[in-house]
Amino acid sequence: MIVSLLKKEIKQFENPIATEIGEKTQDPFLVLISCILSLRTKDTTTGPASKRLFDLADNPRDMLKLSKKQIEKAIFPVGFYPTKARYIKKACKKIIKDFNGKVPKTMEELLTIPGIGRKCGGITLIYGHNLTVSIPVDTHLNKISNRLGWVKTKTPEKTEQELVKIIPKKYWHDLNNLLVSHGQNVCVPISPFCSKCIIRKYCPRVGVKRSR
Repeated sequence: MIVSLLKKEIKQFENPIATEIGEKTQDPFLVLISCILSLRTKDTTTGPASKRLFDLADNPRDMLKLSKKQIEKAIFPVGFYPTKARYIKKACKKIIKDFNGKVPKTMEELLTIPGIGRKCGGITLIYGHNLTVSIPVDTHLNKISNRLGWVKTKTPEKTEQELVKIIPKKYWHDLNNLLVSHGQNVCVPISPFCSKCIIRKYCPRVGVKRSR
């Protein structure tokens, strides 16, 4: 019921940027890079930055031809843009050297790429490769899963471990997209909009001290 309600709700919102890029391009490299750019950065910034960068290079070999300064200029003002530019260069080198220029299809291999953690790895697998093998957990999924009482955890890593035990696999593909959209627009970190929440009657609001 919660999933079906959230699917109705997010029709009025923009897709998270990695999901949007994955649906439009079905290109795991673009999903992976956009995920790196999205870390600690709002989608309203990440989207235009991704477009500027991909207009310059949309594959690891062409990306590697760009200088770090060119990448920085394209992705500014995403958060930590000098660090992300460095990770992008290192990621492209790794993909070319170890994976023949193709983004790998396993979490274990993805985690060997500089700048890629389990969240970006999972998003790349789901929205880039269309492989449902994990539940990507970011701050939104972590917080909302706890507010709903599904888990009692403090870190995204632990939340992922618990969610895969209790969430039927048929929902794994959509869960990140649904809860990120919900978290960006309704169940925000501070003072969530509980009064207009479409799933409020199913939510015990664990840990919510003030809402709107």
